Amino acid sequence: MTTQTDIPPAGTGGERRSWLREHSELGVCVLLVALGVLVLTDALTMDVDIAQRGPVGPKSVPVVVGAGLLVIAALLAVDVLRGGRGQAEGGEDVDLSEPADWRTVLLLAGVFLGAAVLIEPAGFPVAGALLFWGAAFALGSRRTDRDPLIAAGLSLVTYTVFNNLLGVPLPGGPLMGVL
Repeated sequence: MTTQTDIPPAGTGGERRSWLREHSELGVCVLLVALGVLVLTDALTMDVDIAQRGPVGPKSVPVVVGAGLLVIAALLAVDVLRGGRGQAEGGEDVDLSEPADWRTVLLLAGVFLGAAVLIEPAGFPVAGALLFWGAAFALGSRRTDRDPLIAAGLSLVTYTVFNNLLGVPLPGGPLMGVL
């Protein structure tokens, strides 16, 4: 049985917060729209060599991806507004009623930002090792004897595969002459 204190007074914002909580998937729609607009803007302002041959050039795929992101955002928004709700898959071990672990999210964001800042001055092997080690730490691993070694090995293998085998140049930093 509800009492007068259970029902928020009209115009207090309680109804708005409740509506936003029930339609939180609209945040994903906003993210998809922003990403789609960014991809389309980048693609349409791209400088293309005039000597390009054929109808398919470097703008084609980003335009298709950007348009696809906008279409998916619109379809998802319509579904959410019609009452559709995301369901956890049967194999997922996720309790949707529990709040997010913001400490882990912020630690991972800090690790990614730190790696992005360090990649140019320190090089990919160093920044990648810190990225892998920091991600392992943020996700709960406390093996300080093993994790740095695995992170360094994984970073060096990744650098070698991309730089030497695939021909994707990555900044080597101070280790450029050594590797």
